[in-house]
Amino acid sequence: MLLILSALLVAFCVSISTIKVLLPLAPHIGLVDLPNDRKKHDGAIPLIGGISIYTGVLIASTFFVEQNQIINLYFISSALLVFIGTMDDIYDLSVAPRMIFQGIVASLMVFGAGIYIYDFGNLFSFGNVNVGSYGMIFTMLACVAAINAFNMIDGIDGLAGSMSIISILSITLLTMLNDNSADVLLPLILVVAIIPYLFYNVSTRNPRGKKIFMGDAGSMFMGLTVIWLLTLKTQDTVYGEASFRAVTALWVIAVPLMDMFAIMIRRMRKGVSPFRADNGHLHHICMRLGLSSRQALWAISALAVIFSSIGIMGEIFNVSEPIMLSTFLLIFCIYSYSMQHAWRLIKHINKNI
Repeated sequence: MLLILSALLVAFCVSISTIKVLLPLAPHIGLVDLPNDRKKHDGAIPLIGGISIYTGVLIASTFFVEQNQIINLYFISSALLVFIGTMDDIYDLSVAPRMIFQGIVASLMVFGAGIYIYDFGNLFSFGNVNVGSYGMIFTMLACVAAINAFNMIDGIDGLAGSMSIISILSITLLTMLNDNSADVLLPLILVVAIIPYLFYNVSTRNPRGKKIFMGDAGSMFMGLTVIWLLTLKTQDTVYGEASFRAVTALWVIAVPLMDMFAIMIRRMRKGVSPFRADNGHLHHICMRLGLSSRQALWAISALAVIFSSIGIMGEIFNVSEPIMLSTFLLIFCIYSYSMQHAWRLIKHINKNI
């Protein structure tokens, strides 16, 4: 217990110290977010949250987490992603270089660490769906999808951080339920390292003028972390046995995943690039319905907790995988349909208020 508390204290202190060091430096290197037609905030906000989280996790893990090849590759992959995310935050890179780097990071995960999703479980009641080495391709696509899902969900204060904490804590709980308590130190370090960022991002006690954003570096790092943990915990690997079923992973990452695919479908139906930024995400819809940014944060976080709880309860009570999958797909279809017709619904609601 002393080891865990020490690790968490180091992660917290390093993370908050990194923020204090970078706050005065960020404006001088252009690492700030400027307001525009889509981004409604006051002044230039430092984009240093992701760097602070990564630094806190890296230092705490170096001293307190047992080092092995997979941990080393995780931090190398994360460093590459934080780097390209920081460059994107400064220079606003196009889609191509970001996707290339994300592909490289996914390759490190699959081919370097040798972990990939090959066993999807008994999804159709005909036995386990095992795709063998073809799972490498699927995992690379899943990795890129998760990175972009968390990047796209980062639209209002605290949302990407809250989604990350909910997903990581859900993975931690599922791991502990399988009596793998020795594997929860890194996830706990990750959660604690996010807390200082949230204080500077959303807390009303934060001194005026000291607000920060997570930035692409942070949101992409969170996406990589979640898919990395999900892959490790849903598959039998040389690093350990699976802690929960692959279908449960869908519920753990449900909100970012559903929001990304629904918005990409809507964009393609309109004939524009699926990566073109717009104001059609779930948090935008919530705010157009009259919720404040803080209320939208609480509402979406509550939805994420509900979805994760469904996954956890399904695991505890061993609900059949076909039921878990079909229920998820049904909810996604309802969610996607609602998002396609959200503006019409908003107009109707506002007209009758």
